[in-house]
Amino acid sequence: MSEGWLATLVTSLISVMFLLGVVGFVLATIMPSMDRWNKRFFMVFFAIVVLGVGVSCVEIAAIGEPAAYAAVKITAFLNSLLPSLVVVMSTVLLLHSCNEPYRTSVHLRVVFAFWAVFFALLVIAQFTTAFYYFTPDGQLHYGPWFTLLLLPLVAILVLNLIGVIRRRDKLSDKRFYAFIAFFAPLATAMLVHACFGFYAIVSVALTTSALSMFAIIVLDQIEQYMRLQQEAANQRARIAMLQMRPHFIHNAMTSIYHLCDQDPKAAQQVTMDFNTYLRKNFKAIVSDDPIPFSEELEHTHAYLAVEQAQFASKLAIEYDTPHTHFHMPPLTLQPLAENSVKHGMSPQTVPLHITIRTRKTESGSEVIVEDNGPGFDPAVAADPHTTLANIRHRLAVMCNGTLEIAPREGGGTIVKVTIPQRHQ
Repeated sequence: MSEGWLATLVTSLISVMFLLGVVGFVLATIMPSMDRWNKRFFMVFFAIVVLGVGVSCVEIAAIGEPAAYAAVKITAFLNSLLPSLVVVMSTVLLLHSCNEPYRTSVHLRVVFAFWAVFFALLVIAQFTTAFYYFTPDGQLHYGPWFTLLLLPLVAILVLNLIGVIRRRDKLSDKRFYAFIAFFAPLATAMLVHACFGFYAIVSVALTTSALSMFAIIVLDQIEQYMRLQQEAANQRARIAMLQMRPHFIHNAMTSIYHLCDQDPKAAQQVTMDFNTYLRKNFKAIVSDDPIPFSEELEHTHAYLAVEQAQFASKLAIEYDTPHTHFHMPPLTLQPLAENSVKHGMSPQTVPLHITIRTRKTESGSEVIVEDNGPGFDPAVAADPHTTLANIRHRLAVMCNGTLEIAPREGGGTIVKVTIPQRHQ
């Protein structure tokens, strides 16, 4: 009964490994964003996995068949050799993931030395019964030195496990845990197999390891996709800021021109505000990471100060921002304020009153831009090509933030930006 259960388990694990190997190989082949090195590595890696599954199937079919004695010996040799190649390849991947020059790595040289010892012992094992042997009817038996044969592989796995822990700061969280899930179960399984000759546990560990590598390739593609999405969103924001409204620049310069005669000090202040606005614009354009909210607030303050110089009593601004110790994507708050001015200024709502507020919540930070303009237009908010849609996308990609737009009670619009605590 136990033998039947064990056979079912091994067959299931082999099927899972075969599926992972095939899918992993196909993904490595067709993924367009994967670089050349990783593409070749994973293609070879999963090809070895599929080959190992094929060899295991032949061995299972040949065991117990006296006529297939030679096939059993050959497949047993390959079933020991192929997993060792996977282990060495994983070492190369670890070093490559840490941007270490693996060709001159002491770590890799030590791994190769242990693998050379293992390979030499494996070859010797074909000519002696000290490590393992097969009876004429194809049954496998372990010799007194069988543990010695697997110790070099155990040493490589333990060395790599230590290497992963030591390189924690050089690896992303996803890769770190994937490597741990690869090396730890396999090292444990190899040690148990070396001491007790229980091969089924190795099959379980190999399946887990193949799944870990599959996770690496999939997660890499997800991260690559997210990076591309972030770059695209940033590019759209940069283009939008480079295409500053001509009439805004014209009006700002005209206001400064007239103020030079009417109020020279005010003209100086507007000039400084306009200069700050331009400087913050250009700085934001080249920034790919979230910036302190205080910088975004300064950018917004400069923009609204210029607008106030143009509209005078027609535009009122109120700031209530006691909470500023958090980060947000550049070009978030200023475009929201600009959107309020652009869509809120109308003869029916003069003066336009814009309020900018911040508050700290239990889950993170909130920024609220509120105006008493014509009101909330769902059709505009749903348009994927609007400024709001671009800001919403960059918030989600860069800091897992959200943007909500809703009608204001009494008329006008409220836009709320929420940034989770862990991304501040």
